[in-house]
Amino acid sequence: MKIAGLDIGTTGCKLTVFDEQGHDLGKAYRDYPVRRQVGGHEIDISVVMESVYAVIREMTERYSDITGIGVTSFGETFVMTDEQGTPQHTAMLYTDPRGSEECAFLMEKLGADRIARISGLAPHEMYSVCKIMWLKKHRPEVYQQARHIFLIGDYVVWHLTGIAQIDYSLATRSMAFDIGRLTWSDEILEAAGIDKSLLSKPVPTGTVAGCVTKAAAERTGLNPDCRIVTVSHDQVAAAVGAGAFDGETAVDGAGTVECLTPIYDSLPDIAVMSKGYFSVVPYVIPGKYVAYAFSYTGGALIQWCVNTFAKAEQEEARQQGMAVNPYLEQQYGKQEPTGLLVLPHFAGAATPYMDTGSKGAILGLNVGTSLPEIYRACMEGVAYEMRLNYDALADSGIHFTRLHATGGGARSKVWMQMKADILNLPITALQTSDAGTVGSAMLTGVAVGVFRDLKEAAAIMVRQRETYYPDPQRHEQYMRIYERYKKVYDAVRPLM
Repeated sequence: MKIAGLDIGTTGCKLTVFDEQGHDLGKAYRDYPVRRQVGGHEIDISVVMESVYAVIREMTERYSDITGIGVTSFGETFVMTDEQGTPQHTAMLYTDPRGSEECAFLMEKLGADRIARISGLAPHEMYSVCKIMWLKKHRPEVYQQARHIFLIGDYVVWHLTGIAQIDYSLATRSMAFDIGRLTWSDEILEAAGIDKSLLSKPVPTGTVAGCVTKAAAERTGLNPDCRIVTVSHDQVAAAVGAGAFDGETAVDGAGTVECLTPIYDSLPDIAVMSKGYFSVVPYVIPGKYVAYAFSYTGGALIQWCVNTFAKAEQEEARQQGMAVNPYLEQQYGKQEPTGLLVLPHFAGAATPYMDTGSKGAILGLNVGTSLPEIYRACMEGVAYEMRLNYDALADSGIHFTRLHATGGGARSKVWMQMKADILNLPITALQTSDAGTVGSAMLTGVAVGVFRDLKEAAAIMVRQRETYYPDPQRHEQYMRIYERYKKVYDAVRPLM
């Protein structure tokens, strides 16, 4: 008996298959193009669905006994379809600039505080409801002909099962979900002029949608008895896959985007959360919530540094039989901070600013500055930004005492130690860098009866690799530099 986690990202999707003992049996991946222009950032949802069919087909050719597949996806992006689920437009990504006027209209009509208290989100044009309003206004024929409005996760689940349901955490990313009543907000939807009947039914995270349809079975090679599970927004799935289930443990998602995910054992102060644009999202455990504190450029900044400056170093590393990232880490050769200040806003600022116009900056360069110093300073900049978010969350009721680290960045011993020193918390790197698919598979295993509960699933599937403990002396060194870092955004922003 096999279970699988399907993780649908902005630029690609992957399906990972596990056995009952939690062993990773392999994965399939397909990427798809994103079109970014000045006026819009869009994705073709039909191509996403074709990629989903392809990764499932690739794995069913190896494993015919997949019992259940859990679906997790990125948030915000939506698509309007006809009765048959055919997309009626290309979909806007969360970075798409459209929807700002509609967001302002909602704030004027309901008030920013009221929207935040209902939805758990400080109003922002990135969320689905604002862009649905934009599409209805500028392409009314699409809205009039629509029979469904799906976010990505429920769109895929519908195509596999014919069931239109969405979990609470993904529904939250619309800014039209009531996190207290756990249902669509009539108040917000009425103000937005959106027909609630077009939206999928909200359900708890980890709810079975049903077995695959005959058509889906033929497209994918799945057994007709295979059950599809509505999992969650990808960050919630990653928190589950990291084994974080109470307020003592937070998750450091060290991927392309850097995301700190604390868990709250009760509803946090919405006013404090809204001030820093921190989302409040219902968690898999009833009564608990998670928040997202994130930087758009985590691993993406490190990759930019390598691609832009490290052409020769990549070749040198290859000749030595190693990857360029550890090669550059070795070249710096010290544990001490660089003293450089890197503002990691190379794709705009996320929390606690939510300023898409902010730009990146590297300060403190001189003729003796080396590439390994710049590389390490980029790592420091991401970690300082997370410390900034950690401080901004201080009054919200966080009390975590440790971090579980996932994502590609968790493989870097240097970066893990740096984060432990800057945050002054122990960080445990997990064996898998792909916590989203692990969490999706864990919830699927519970839903289809492979595991009794999440506690058993975590004991089997969450595997720790190494724990990094903060060094008090280096923490003090970093904090002296951090005091200067906190002033960089206010100093740079008026100039750029």
